[in-house]
Amino acid sequence: MTSMKRKGIPRERLLDEAEALFAEKGYNTVTVREIIAAADCNVAAVNYYFGNKKNLYLEVFRSRWIPRAQRLQEYFRTLLAAEQPSSLDAVVKSLALAFLEGPLSDEERRRHHQLMAREMAQPTEAFDLVAEQVTMPFFQRLSDMLRPFMPPELTGEQVMLNILCIFAMVLYFSYARVAVSRLTSQEYDNEFKTRLVKHLIGFSLTGLGKTLPADVELAQETPAVQTKI
Repeated sequence: MTSMKRKGIPRERLLDEAEALFAEKGYNTVTVREIIAAADCNVAAVNYYFGNKKNLYLEVFRSRWIPRAQRLQEYFRTLLAAEQPSSLDAVVKSLALAFLEGPLSDEERRRHHQLMAREMAQPTEAFDLVAEQVTMPFFQRLSDMLRPFMPPELTGEQVMLNILCIFAMVLYFSYARVAVSRLTSQEYDNEFKTRLVKHLIGFSLTGLGKTLPADVELAQETPAVQTKI
């Protein structure tokens, strides 16, 4: 059972509980019987709303995972819009803050990561769905933003690899919080996240042959952003 109360129409309960189970165990291990038991529904509800387990799984990504990813991207764009003029360090800063202090709750962030980690280990049609609607468009926008700040002789592949390196660092520090806390002996409080974001900016710029501006300042708190799912 998830922390969400079993209220509302059966379709929403099925999606909530299915996502929690798929994130915990993976698509192949979870059974429809487990899902309907957790959602307090019957198998007829699965058939009525989704047709079968596979369609239910894909709908979890359409109506749960993708909207969360879009909320993160919207938050990133809002943060970046406040950073004028645009610069490489502003993009990295906004990206890091979006994932470290963004709109997702701890439960949402954990489920979001677990579900995608399971999907990447054993890809299904959901991977193509995410790639087409989220990953590829977002990385193309990042490429358009960061390309002007990189050496002109770099190939498209090299530019994308640079962006992936930056994104991979941000993603790790967002989802591996327990490991990072243990290794650094630091609580993941606002003060530590502020230092961490500045470190990510400096490390990224160094990797791209740039230097960290001396006047880089990071607020202790990020602005409240209203997002729509």
